[in-house]
Amino acid sequence: MSGAWALRLAALAGGAGLGLLLLVFLGQRRMLYFPDRQEMEGAEGQAARLGLEPFRSGGEFLGWRARHPEGAARGRLVVFHGNAGSALDRVHYRDVFQAPGQEPVDLYLAEYPGYGPRPGEPSERALVPAALEVARAARSDGPGPVILVGESLGSGVAALAAAEDPGSADGLLLVTPLASVPAVARRHYGLVPDWIVRDRYHADLALPRYPGPVGFLVAGRDEVVFTDLGLALFESRSGPKRLWVDKEAGHNTLDFDPGQARWGEILQYVLTNSRSYNAQTR
Repeated sequence: MSGAWALRLAALAGGAGLGLLLLVFLGQRRMLYFPDRQEMEGAEGQAARLGLEPFRSGGEFLGWRARHPEGAARGRLVVFHGNAGSALDRVHYRDVFQAPGQEPVDLYLAEYPGYGPRPGEPSERALVPAALEVARAARSDGPGPVILVGESLGSGVAALAAAEDPGSADGLLLVTPLASVPAVARRHYGLVPDWIVRDRYHADLALPRYPGPVGFLVAGRDEVVFTDLGLALFESRSGPKRLWVDKEAGHNTLDFDPGQARWGEILQYVLTNSRSYNAQTR
């Protein structure tokens, strides 16, 4: 009798464990993506107040564009934001990369499916093709190299897009870089098997397939995607690379002061080395 009860208890425990895994598998995207949604009319009004204009290709909304106020841009930066909010929350990238004295660039704030006014639902299978779409559209939108700037989850998006089509990007800048979702999940939640993670964003596996220059900006106290994982991602990079560390910053507290000299160094690095890569490949 005790043996039968033990078997039943084991079966119940196993069933409960499988049920929990199923709940995690089905509900994990709600734990990964935190989009702010807007109607297009309201988003366009907010963008206009911020000095941005819609960026479209073939009539499809892809994000927001900030032409350099002096014109004659010498490159294009395409920003892929993190997992929360929307592209309109990242206007500080425009402020640091179009600050007075910087080499003129046009800037694009790419929007993900399921974020802002862009229809769809977020997933790795949706975000990476969307990233390639906006990168290719930006290339046809003006002269100079195209640099993909990925922030947090967006660094995984940018890395996977560039690895899938190295011709889509002349350089990468990874800000608070994500090594992969499973690596970060294991730090936060303990043992998490890779197979249960639906959207993995393995930047660590994608970057070796991209030959162009890569800049890394790591937060020295990153409590979300973890400083040591970002540094390990940099160290594992065998191609052209450069590292900046904001030593006192957490994941969401990087210093975006346009007067911070680091931003000029970063822009000069990605532009100069992206031009070299562009000249070699085109």
